[in-house]
Amino acid sequence: MEQPNYDKLREMVARCEWTFAKTMPWCPHEYIVRGKCPLSEDEFLYFVNMQRKYGTPEQWWKYNHPYLYIDDYKYWTMGAPLDETKVINRAKAKVG
Repeated sequence: MEQPNYDKLREMVARCEWTFAKTMPWCPHEYIVRGKCPLSEDEFLYFVNMQRKYGTPEQWWKYNHPYLYIDDYKYWTMGAPLDETKVINRAKAKVG
C-alpha cells in the first residue's frame, strides 16, 4: 500500500463538516459518516486504510486504535471490518 498523501488527506478533511459527538461530552471529538459526508466511497476507504496502516497505536480506555495524526488532529475508527466501518472520528491532538 502506498504511503499516505497528506496533502490529499488534508483536502478531504477540509471538505467535510465534522459533527460534535454530543453523547460523549466527557471525551470531546467529532465524526463524519460514510455516505453522508462529501467523501466518495473511494476517498473514505483511502482515508480509513491510511489511518489503519500508518496510524500510531495508542491505548484509550479498553481500546487500542491506530491514530493518524494530521496537523492539530488525530483520526481513528473503531476497528470494524472495512466494509462495516461507517464513521471516522477526530479529536484535537494533545501537544506535549
